[in-house]
Amino acid sequence: MPQTNLPSLTIVSPCYNEEPMLPTSAPVLQNILERLMLSHQVADDSKILFVDDGSQDQTWTLICELQHHNPIFTGLQFSRNYGQEAALMAGMQTAYRHADLIITIDADLQDDPALIPAMVTQAKRGNDIVYGVRNDRSTDSWFKRTTANGFYWTMRRLGVNLVPNHSDFRLLTKRVVTALMQCHEDKPFLRGIIPQLGFPATKLYYKRQPRQAGVSKYPLRQMIRFALDGILSFSIAPIRAVLYAGMTICGGAFLMLIWIMVQHFRGAVITGWSSIMASLWFLGGFQLIAISIIGEYVGRTFTEVKHRPRYIIQTDTYSATFQSRTTALNVHQHTMS
Repeated sequence: MPQTNLPSLTIVSPCYNEEPMLPTSAPVLQNILERLMLSHQVADDSKILFVDDGSQDQTWTLICELQHHNPIFTGLQFSRNYGQEAALMAGMQTAYRHADLIITIDADLQDDPALIPAMVTQAKRGNDIVYGVRNDRSTDSWFKRTTANGFYWTMRRLGVNLVPNHSDFRLLTKRVVTALMQCHEDKPFLRGIIPQLGFPATKLYYKRQPRQAGVSKYPLRQMIRFALDGILSFSIAPIRAVLYAGMTICGGAFLMLIWIMVQHFRGAVITGWSSIMASLWFLGGFQLIAISIIGEYVGRTFTEVKHRPRYIIQTDTYSATFQSRTTALNVHQHTMS
């Protein structure tokens, strides 16, 4: 039976086509969690929860095999691919009913899992949120470092409180996750939402490791989509920027009209097809950009008001583990009575 005076920990790890990586990452997480239990830092009912985000390979089969050999492993299986943010939310929403502490970490273990015991220690010291933060980006390409720094700069300018160089490696206590579950966005931007919750927080620094197997799940297209989700979820600044740009262009067009009239009275006007067409193309392109930005906000509003589920869980072995334990405990108590 779990020790009632120790916090129960669940490590939530989203997986998408992680068949090459799971045989390596699962034993590492298992070793860390078992050492925490043996040293009586967390309760014996602590678990590792892999969330299969609609993988097309044998990821779910591997998760089931891991659980068959050791009940410390559990899993959630989505009916299809919903994205990493949905996988994180599903894992936390499933785990917080039973766990006092939840740590999220990617299955590729590029984030340093050796930091997990220190996170648990920081939680015991009263920190409800413990961020794992990279201390350098030397393993990234120049392009990725530049775009990442530009993203953080832009978000700060928009007034969004982000933790620079923090991904999804973090510890949350039960009361933080309980508050987080009150956010019902269809596409939650967790890196922006969690700092806004306002609970006591601290940072732990680590060096990010290169991926040992498989391929990155964040190509350029995915990174651009992620950045747009962050900006559009927390600010209407793009719409205002379009307004200010439109006003500037209108002012410039008015000044140009005055200049053309002056030149006309001086007899120095030369009719030019190219200048007219350039102006038309510029204004037409600007209008399309403006309509697209406004349409993005309208589309997100349309998605939110439908209240469709963020994800659909096909199989849940985590909850089943705790339900069977509760049933066995009730039977035992009834027998004793």
